[in-house]
Amino acid sequence: MKIRQPPPPTTTIVSILTSSTIASRTTTTSTMVSTTSSTMPSTATAIVSTGLSLEKNQKIKETKVWGEKRNRRRESENERDRIRVHWVRRRIRKKEKVNKKKDKASPVEEEEKYLERRAYDLRESDTDLMGKGGDEDKQSNGSEPLKLDTFPVWARDVRECEEHFGVSVERGLSSSEVLTRHQIYGLNELEKPEGTSLLKLILEQFNDTLVRILLAAAVVSFVLAFVDGDEGGEMGITAFVEPLVIFLILIVNAIVGIWQETNAEKALEALKEIQSQQATVTRDGVKLSSLPAKELVPGDVVELRVGDKVPADMRVVRLISSTLRVEQGSLTGESEAVSKTTKPTTKAVEENADIQGKKCMVFAGTTVVNGSCVCLVTHTGMSTEIGRVHSQIQEAAQHEEDTPLKKKLNEFGEALTMIIGLVCALVWLINVKYFLSWEYVDGWPRNFKFSFEKCTYYFEIAVALAVAAIPEGLPAVITTCLALGTRKMAQKNALVRKLPSVETLGCTTVICSDKTGTLTTNQMAVSKLVAMGSRIGTLRSFNVEGTSFDPRDGEIEDWPVGRMDKNLQMIAKIAAVCNDAYVEKSENQFVARGMPTEAALKVLVEKMGFPEEANKASSLADGNVLRCCGLWSELEQRIATLEFDRDRKSMGVMVDSSSGTKLLLVKGAVENVLERSTHIELLDGSTQELDQYSRDLILQSLHDMSMSALRCLGFAYSDVPSDFATYDGSEDHPAHQQLLNPSNYSSIESNLTFVGFVGLRDPPRKEVRQAIADCRTAGIRVMVITGDNKSTAEAICREIGVFEADEDISSRSLTGKEFMDVKDQKNHLRQSGGILFSRAEPKHKQEIVRLLKEDGEVVAMTGDGVNDAPALKLADIGVAMGISGTEVAKEASDMVLADDNFSTIVAAVGEGRSIYNNMKAFIRYMISSNIGEVASIFLTAALGIPEGIIPFQLLWVNLVTDGPPATALGFNPPDKDIMKKPPRRSDDSLITAWILFRYLVIGMYVGVATVGVFIIWYTHSSFMGIDLSQDGHSLVSYSQLAHWGQCSSWEGFKVSPFTAGSQTFSFESNPCEYFHQGKIKASTLSLSVLVAIEMLNSLNALSEDGRLVTMPPWVNPWLLLAMAGSFGLYFLILYVPFLAQAFGIVPLSLNEWLLVLAVSLPVILIDEVLKFVGRCTSGYRYSPRTTSEKKKTE
Repeated sequence: MKIRQPPPPTTTIVSILTSSTIASRTTTTSTMVSTTSSTMPSTATAIVSTGLSLEKNQKIKETKVWGEKRNRRRESENERDRIRVHWVRRRIRKKEKVNKKKDKASPVEEEEKYLERRAYDLRESDTDLMGKGGDEDKQSNGSEPLKLDTFPVWARDVRECEEHFGVSVERGLSSSEVLTRHQIYGLNELEKPEGTSLLKLILEQFNDTLVRILLAAAVVSFVLAFVDGDEGGEMGITAFVEPLVIFLILIVNAIVGIWQETNAEKALEALKEIQSQQATVTRDGVKLSSLPAKELVPGDVVELRVGDKVPADMRVVRLISSTLRVEQGSLTGESEAVSKTTKPTTKAVEENADIQGKKCMVFAGTTVVNGSCVCLVTHTGMSTEIGRVHSQIQEAAQHEEDTPLKKKLNEFGEALTMIIGLVCALVWLINVKYFLSWEYVDGWPRNFKFSFEKCTYYFEIAVALAVAAIPEGLPAVITTCLALGTRKMAQKNALVRKLPSVETLGCTTVICSDKTGTLTTNQMAVSKLVAMGSRIGTLRSFNVEGTSFDPRDGEIEDWPVGRMDKNLQMIAKIAAVCNDAYVEKSENQFVARGMPTEAALKVLVEKMGFPEEANKASSLADGNVLRCCGLWSELEQRIATLEFDRDRKSMGVMVDSSSGTKLLLVKGAVENVLERSTHIELLDGSTQELDQYSRDLILQSLHDMSMSALRCLGFAYSDVPSDFATYDGSEDHPAHQQLLNPSNYSSIESNLTFVGFVGLRDPPRKEVRQAIADCRTAGIRVMVITGDNKSTAEAICREIGVFEADEDISSRSLTGKEFMDVKDQKNHLRQSGGILFSRAEPKHKQEIVRLLKEDGEVVAMTGDGVNDAPALKLADIGVAMGISGTEVAKEASDMVLADDNFSTIVAAVGEGRSIYNNMKAFIRYMISSNIGEVASIFLTAALGIPEGIIPFQLLWVNLVTDGPPATALGFNPPDKDIMKKPPRRSDDSLITAWILFRYLVIGMYVGVATVGVFIIWYTHSSFMGIDLSQDGHSLVSYSQLAHWGQCSSWEGFKVSPFTAGSQTFSFESNPCEYFHQGKIKASTLSLSVLVAIEMLNSLNALSEDGRLVTMPPWVNPWLLLAMAGSFGLYFLILYVPFLAQAFGIVPLSLNEWLLVLAVSLPVILIDEVLKFVGRCTSGYRYSPRTTSEKKKTE
């Protein structure tokens, strides 16, 4: 390797750059830089002479092209360098005095020199670029891009990795090589997806059938309003109210939709928050302590220490400490930190090694919790494991499907569009005779007569029909109902992020649950303590209660409170002192700091208590959470620590005891500690030689506990070796050198006295077993998908009821890899009962969810880590953990569990079913009301009578009058057996044939009633004994009313003036106005009947088939309040003069209100009869035989 010359003077650089712009392509910058100052003039002359032979125009063109490329590339890098040099110089000024005293350059000065050299490299790289024609796709030294995907770094030793990446671990990459790799691999950051433009978002909000119908109706209404104004129509400014209100509804809907869209993709941003911001990197032999992590490239040498976030996927090449542990549970789902090593993975099939199996690799986004090391960057940016998760989230987001309710509403909208189109066309065609007529001459139609005013009038009727048929208030009511559902769920610790998921929960058929933290507490706890007996060859066993880090959570069964024997005291001493964790109380929760296993041991010590005589001598404050541990630490002062490593699988501490002796306390894997033990301690504290029988007895007990998925730790002690008899922790002591070499730890921890062991586990939540039983009753299958090992997961599943205790689960418990090898995967997933997938990776979770959805299942998926995010996004319901979950998982989910509890999901499913039933109730109510409005307008057009209800009035009824009762139906109480029924199928029809028949019957009655009361006012002076002639209006025959358009040809037609409220209507000048302005009282009666019927019809919607006697109105007091509110709003527009004028209505007398009630009340009786028929036929319609036949047909 050539040693780079210091940067030449500015004038020399300028001359070199000038020469290089006309140099031939074969001349390299490296030659120019390495040339000595004595030969430089002759070289420059040669370059100039060679360059003169080339065409000047061609070179000028090339210089401009590559100069532009150079400037674009340099712009960001130069700015970054200027900022870094600025901060380096600030640090130098602060340490100037210190640096002057040193002969050797300080690390800060070295870093500044590196940056200066890098700035020079940038300039030199630009010269190379121009000299080579700007080939940016090749490395500066002629090397090709590294083959990252085909080289399994986890299966190669350190030397091979160094050779592959062309780097020395001691010196790191050169600055020129870094620049080259930046050009090839880019920055070490996740891609930013292109956002959807505002215009596209706006257009997407109108990509809905119902919205398009409303938009068309609003446009047509606006045009007709202008036409009426030009023709001198009577509507005036009120003609514009209807289209304006519709436009306002559409605008508000679009704003809400856009707001939801812009907040939907935060998961990708949350991924970036977990990435490291800075890294300690070695380049050109200089250690850079705070290099931006995004500047890392494959081949960089990075140093990691405790607490660091790993900035990229890297290969561990050297351990600085004796052990290295990394918390990668957010990426793999493992419940504990993982030990890392420099040794390559020795797997038979290297390319199939999972993340957990790559023990020599650390991954971007994970955290170092113990130790320090030097690593080699292998993958950056989108090539990292977290980058793959990023890509999977993007892919899953593109394949998001509509919720079952959304699909049903879309189908309903499409059907409604077709029906509205046909009915509107039919209504318009029925009335063609009123605006278009002709005569037949010689068998051919001649002398056409066309009335534009009447044509537009009947077109207005068709538009009114469209407005009546569309349930404008339905989207708002559905949103309100779902929002109310989210409040109920929040009270049960289920926080819903996306409203449609509330309804989707109700039809969940499969729950795919993670184990750690969801089915279990995610808090390690000791469940069994084994101590030595009173004589050789005997053991004592104690069951330990509790599932959390709360020392008060549970007790030790049959524990000798206050009378601990010597053997138990030694176990407590080792568990308390040979331990680096602690527990603290935070907001009514006990939180572990450090390794969860060690924290569980300290909780055990608190439950064990403290010997009475030592307790009295203690001066420790009683308010300490770990009071007993503090007491033991006072008595046994630590003077040295022998850190845990993978070889001996134990940790030891040397203590200076209050008794004046020095002891070595050891804890670790039972087999390893037992192997280095020569004695055992009995109950009274005496020691006996460890014989083979006692050893076998301990190992058998260990095997039994391991079969119960318990993780076991053994305890032992010994006197310190003679070399450490006077050791006090001082670095100057001769024995201290032995502690600096971890290879000496095994010999120090020898000749131990074994005292006992404990079994720990992540215990299942108490309420989970009942929740899984509830799922089974509700017809919901539970699948457990975890990253933990198979035996542990199986034991937990048996304990919580996913599997029975003695059940053969060989066909229903597979690892992720085993499942991927199954030929008929869908058939495997169709098995009844629980299914377990252990050692599952993100790709396995996604594949399972995808296959279940393809098979028609509605899947709820739980998760808490980064690795779960793609599957959460892909599932119908993504459920993230609120306590242990990462922000990535939460943002990708539809629902967050505030308590991380599986039983909360089951409660949310029950609430989702209740909400769906309530939604069916108000949809049933609103659709039957809309059918009634359509029937009213259709009958009006078919009979040829004047228009009784104008579109603006219908819009008011649909939005304001119907809205409160429909919303109140969302408060209907849930059925008591709601979780004893199987889940509904996601493709079940929202409106069955029987329900549609009921809608039509009720709707037809609404139409007949509203049109009938209109006709009654014009043709009858009384009805059912109710006098209607008090206002003095004139009566006409039904024939005259049906042919009112021919009024101008009637001879001698006169009408009397009549009163309506405080107004008097007279038609002496134009009697035909009696059918225009004069219809105001009849229209008011029609509108009043429509409002009254729809209020009474809301009572029918309380239950689909239940009688009002068994489901009385007061079971939902909110409905009674809503009905009162709707009537109050109607009375407001009826009796406030300027509102009545705007709506085209007049006040009614008492007799007229009696008529309204007489016509409206029968709607309750009609629906009661229909419910009775429904109950009588439900046995046949829902019998097992018909259901099975339906399934066979499908």
